[in-house]
Amino acid sequence: MTDDITIRPVIDKDQRALVDLWLACELTRPWNDPLDDITRARASAEAEILVAAAADGALAGSVMVGHEGHRAWMYYLAVSPALQGRGLGKRLVRAAEVWAAACGMPKMHLLIRPENDRVRAFYESIGYGEQKRVMMARWLDGRPLGD
Repeated sequence: MTDDITIRPVIDKDQRALVDLWLACELTRPWNDPLDDITRARASAEAEILVAAAADGALAGSVMVGHEGHRAWMYYLAVSPALQGRGLGKRLVRAAEVWAAACGMPKMHLLIRPENDRVRAFYESIGYGEQKRVMMARWLDGRPLGD
């Protein structure tokens, strides 16, 4: 059950458990240090990491949300594998949307790897849809693009 879970901003003591959650949900990539992502988000007034925490402090989920002044973006939506399918992901998305709306952002964006059909189906089930765009990127340190 997820009734005793509270959604709140991340705190210092959550960081290791947050990385462990992201690893368990296979959200990390070798070229992105999750602790660096946490540090950058926490240092920015335009970003927040929201966590779903049980009464004992254990992390059950997370979502990183931020904006660049024009639109909001969601990253690192994670729900502990043992708790998936119980509505916690929807609660986290809603909390991110509320945060973004409070910042004056009219629209939420997110990226999904094309092969991730399960995640695509989740977002479609809560009202998100695909918009045709071309995403381009460049590593600023000069390394070649990969996935």
